[in-house]
Amino acid sequence: MNFTKRLKYFIFNVLSFVPDTLMLKFQYWVKLHRKLDFNNPKRFSEIMQWYKVYWHDPIMMQCTDKYRVRAFVKNRGCGNYLNTLYQVCDKADDIDFNVLPNRFVIKTTDGGNGDNIIICHDKSTLDIKKTINLVNSWRHKHYERLSREWAYVGAKQAKVIIEEYIEDPTSNDGSIDDYKFLCYDGKFRYLWVDKDRFSNHRRGFWDEKLEFLTGVYSDHPTFKVPPALPENIHKMIELAEKLSTGFPFARVDLYNIQGEIIFGEITFYPWSGYARYTPDSFDYELGKYFKFPNIKH
Repeated sequence: MNFTKRLKYFIFNVLSFVPDTLMLKFQYWVKLHRKLDFNNPKRFSEIMQWYKVYWHDPIMMQCTDKYRVRAFVKNRGCGNYLNTLYQVCDKADDIDFNVLPNRFVIKTTDGGNGDNIIICHDKSTLDIKKTINLVNSWRHKHYERLSREWAYVGAKQAKVIIEEYIEDPTSNDGSIDDYKFLCYDGKFRYLWVDKDRFSNHRRGFWDEKLEFLTGVYSDHPTFKVPPALPENIHKMIELAEKLSTGFPFARVDLYNIQGEIIFGEITFYPWSGYARYTPDSFDYELGKYFKFPNIKH
């Protein structure tokens, strides 16, 4: 974690007593320069803040935990899409590096905004002591105090998992194409694809008819010529819908390595809801499928 992130984490820890609604209104104004309307949210960015505060399903806590989500995926009949798990440990000191293959991935189970990950390409060059110290420094940070993302509140006992290293032999830069399915109450509505993350990162959006949305982008350029989607894309959609059923909104991330589908993660607050879209109207498009549960607040 760099100095800026450490400072931000410290400040928001100090301000943890501030009610969620006030803190999120402040963050929304700072990040997007707009007022946040909790009473009648229309934009997807607004709805994500509402979602954090008012929709508290305990199953979401299981889904955001990178180890416990495996049981959720298995219970939904999708266990055959899980990546190989080598080890799960209470702390990094317990990792048995001797039995691990030459390449592997280390993660903490409590998130960390995607930063808490080590990709080992060659175990013989890995500084084990430094790795243990780094991984242990990630645990129990309670990142939800910054973002107020309720679904991560339950990650109080962060574990360490070691998984199989996944690679795509057809990749241009060693990255893996990432397919992210935006589902509303178990219904697929939008897909976005991240490609060439390590060299020429592009992100494109498709609608539920799998038609490429020309000119729609967020924080990365879109594709001039959209890449072909996998032949088994409809199987991926079926899997995403099965895993997202029961949640007003869930983003299901999958990989596809030469036709082999691999589960990535389930998240409920993409970019914590603070993304900007071009055109701006797409923020409303993403929000229109969200059906607000009948709850009191």
